[in-house]
Amino acid sequence: MLGHSYPCFQTGLRFKLTAMAPENHLKPKNPRILCLHGFRTSGRILQAGIGKWPDTILRDLDLDFLDAPFPATGKSDVERFFDPPYYEWYQANKGFKEYRNFEECLAYIEDYMLKNGPFDGLLGFSQGAFLTAAIPGMQEQGTALTKVPKVKFLVIISGAKFPGLMFGEPKAAVNAFSSPVRCPSLHFIGERDFLKTEGEVLVESFVEPVVIHHSGGHIIPKLDTEAEETVLSFFQRIRQMLSDEPAPVRSLMKKCWENFLRK
Repeated sequence: MLGHSYPCFQTGLRFKLTAMAPENHLKPKNPRILCLHGFRTSGRILQAGIGKWPDTILRDLDLDFLDAPFPATGKSDVERFFDPPYYEWYQANKGFKEYRNFEECLAYIEDYMLKNGPFDGLLGFSQGAFLTAAIPGMQEQGTALTKVPKVKFLVIISGAKFPGLMFGEPKAAVNAFSSPVRCPSLHFIGERDFLKTEGEVLVESFVEPVVIHHSGGHIIPKLDTEAEETVLSFFQRIRQMLSDEPAPVRSLMKKCWENFLRK
């Protein structure tokens, strides 16, 4: 299982962090985003879908596509379109009353973020979007990803809350939505997506969410002109937010990461 880093999708080489500008000459930074793929797919498959978005969006994002920790335990719905390998983040029984390997999944993501971060935000599709949506609340509750900086924004494609929450599962996420999620969020909801209703319910848990409706199903949609403008506006807001971070905070984060990498 590997992470695939594609700055602006120009190469398949590992992304390299560039030196931060002097504190008195801080420039707007491109958001660094960890991308979490769907159930029984892979980071490369998610990259192929996101790669269809306009270059006006992608050229200003640093995207890192991570494979889930567990090989697929069954048939993948994308076998006709993409070659294996396929992965899954965790497992659940048909009634969603029991989750397996959920804590291991969170530890795996945290470890990757420690070794390859810092990351500013998360992007998730389907099963990856379930995780993405819940992570800010889990961080706030102290039940997951406590060793890395809090996520600053989310992109949620075909997402929902964990179905098992009504049964108290997965335990680490039980209180993830107990308070309104104030993390800036961009949601994609398909008119023919089997998770449409659940996605609309999820949106209600966020403060001032940005929502794009599309005519498709459970897919990563192509963006029409209106959707493109909405996405561009969202990331302009994010870049401004990141640029407004106090210089001492950004300097401290850089020093902490340098110290971590020396160990």
